[in-house]
Amino acid sequence: MNLPLVEPDLALLRQGRALIDVRAPVEFAQGALPGAVNLPLMDDEERHLVGIAYKQQGQQAAIELGERLVSGGIKAARVNAWRRELEAHPDAIVYCFRGGLRSQVAQQWLAEAGMTRPRIRGGWKAMRQALCAHIDAAAERPMLVVGGLTGCAKTSLITALDQGLDLEGCARHKGSAFGRHPLPAPSQIDFEHAMGLRLLELPGPLVLEDESRHIGSANVPLTFWRGMEAAPRIRVEMPLDWRLAQIHKDYIDDLWAVYRQQFGDWLGWTLMRKQLSGALGRLRKRLGGARLARLQRLQELAFREHERGNRQAHEAWLAPLLTEYYDPMYRYQLEKHDDQRFLHVGDWDSCLAFARDWVAEAESARRPSATASA
Repeated sequence: MNLPLVEPDLALLRQGRALIDVRAPVEFAQGALPGAVNLPLMDDEERHLVGIAYKQQGQQAAIELGERLVSGGIKAARVNAWRRELEAHPDAIVYCFRGGLRSQVAQQWLAEAGMTRPRIRGGWKAMRQALCAHIDAAAERPMLVVGGLTGCAKTSLITALDQGLDLEGCARHKGSAFGRHPLPAPSQIDFEHAMGLRLLELPGPLVLEDESRHIGSANVPLTFWRGMEAAPRIRVEMPLDWRLAQIHKDYIDDLWAVYRQQFGDWLGWTLMRKQLSGALGRLRKRLGGARLARLQRLQELAFREHERGNRQAHEAWLAPLLTEYYDPMYRYQLEKHDDQRFLHVGDWDSCLAFARDWVAEAESARRPSATASA
């Protein structure tokens, strides 16, 4: 049977094409293509047994075992799952790990059921290689890095820009001890794929927040990280009361909204308290025992006041967290890189305006002049 193929073109991701990943759930959990739905040919146990047969007896024995394991009602259920997805997304494309046997079998079974759809040549592996190459190539683009003390709303500044790349959003983590998101963090592969997808949407210069290479459990790809390190910088400076209001919004209000939506009032509150108290406890080494104990007492009192309706009570522990932990740590990093020059230092609005002007100049420099193109 002549089954259609499509090339591993990143335009498929840029266009938001529907993708059916027929790999086993354990493979999908390790990292999938952006937007893909997992409708496996074999479940984890079936794949494990077929893999053993392949190693011990060869490909033909593995194929025969797979046909026995996925037959009858099991086969019908999996074909029906693919058919339902294709009825909802008629342009969907099938892929497996290397674009070989599993996606080919899925194609064949679908064709027998009257639905012909292409598979990606080279599968997940080829598409991932293309995405990683795109990230590495993006490291050569003009970049502007936005720095500043904790609470200066750097992420909000990034997301306010058309050319902003929010790496914390890709990592689902705010990049600090208190930055864990209530939802599970993406795998390293899914972080890179989310980053690559966003870069497909941003063809020109980039504006990013000054980050450690490690954002939660994710690592920024090394080539791209080196590009960030070499990029020019600006620094946002805002007064303490403004920054305190910002981290109250980030660490308390926004966090509570997500926990409440995901888990309801009682469990959401319990989980949020556990996250915040655990994050504070992990700072023992940097804060020291006495200071940590003081902040823990203030945090516990704030939780009690919050339950009575006084959310502002959290400022009693958030303010010293800024002045005694985050601010000294950031200033220490500045002193270590005292040769680092900032193109601009100013308040949030002036930094946003500067970044917009920088993007416009960088984009103008990329375009050939009318004279040169004539």
